[in-house]
Amino acid sequence: MAVRIGASSHGFSNPTGFLSDCHRRIEMFLGALEAVAKALDRPLAEGERKSLDAALRYFRESAPKHNADEEESLFPRLRRIRDPQAQQAVEKLETLEREHRWAEPLHAEIDRLGQICLSGRELSAEAVRNFREAVSQLGAMYRTHIAAEENVVFHAASLVLSAADQAAIAKEMEARRSLNKSD
Repeated sequence: MAVRIGASSHGFSNPTGFLSDCHRRIEMFLGALEAVAKALDRPLAEGERKSLDAALRYFRESAPKHNADEEESLFPRLRRIRDPQAQQAVEKLETLEREHRWAEPLHAEIDRLGQICLSGRELSAEAVRNFREAVSQLGAMYRTHIAAEENVVFHAASLVLSAADQAAIAKEMEARRSLNKSD
């Protein structure tokens, strides 16, 4: 099944819906990495190679825009709102931002090792273990990270952000993608 990286059921006018759609893509591409990690004991089939390539591309090109949507557009606006409904979400933002930074070297290692696989070279046993461990750590982090964002942060945002804030976030999100419509 071909998946367009930018496929979304929500448009920019619904920023938290759009971000949730991004989470579904993160989960899907993480699943692809998990499947590849299990298959690394043998040469990858063509479908697995395509899946790996798409996942690596997503995490390298599109995921940073998602993080910027949150850290540069959504989170600052939530921090400015002095509303009790937003307080629990605001308390989670620093941890979520830290998790974004924590994941960066894992993504870099997965990308580095994945590129070796895509080049047709074989990974050493140690490299296979490193790939699997990095994917496992990302999977564990993303499960709790996405749950916190969707159940606490996005929920609060839907309650407290003004229409003007949502429109501004939408405009910023769209601008991040305006140079490359595939994201």
